[in-house]
Amino acid sequence: MKMIIAIVRPEMCQAVKDALKEAGVNGLTITHIHGRGSQAGLKFTNRVGEFVVDELEKTKIEVVIEDDSKEDEVIEAIHNAAETGRPGDGRIIVVPVEKFLKIRSV
Repeated sequence: MKMIIAIVRPEMCQAVKDALKEAGVNGLTITHIHGRGSQAGLKFTNRVGEFVVDELEKTKIEVVIEDDSKEDEVIEAIHNAAETGRPGDGRIIVVPVEKFLKIRSV
């Protein structure tokens, strides 16, 4: 089993959800987060001066897949849906899952 974590632009969330559904992934968790990557935020200049927004709004989507052979398909679906070609498109992280239990049926 694998957990695939995608950190994407908030405006790409619906496209990623739709792509995951087409790939056969129904269960997911969505969290609205703030953070910064290699670009270290955005710098704005106005009449008063410069200011930096160093934590940008992102959306984290987590899915657990039981079939490891689906891993590449899910990654490709996320990538194709979330890619804009600009800095800040996000990250995809894959981690192993040792156990996956439903609380109702334990």
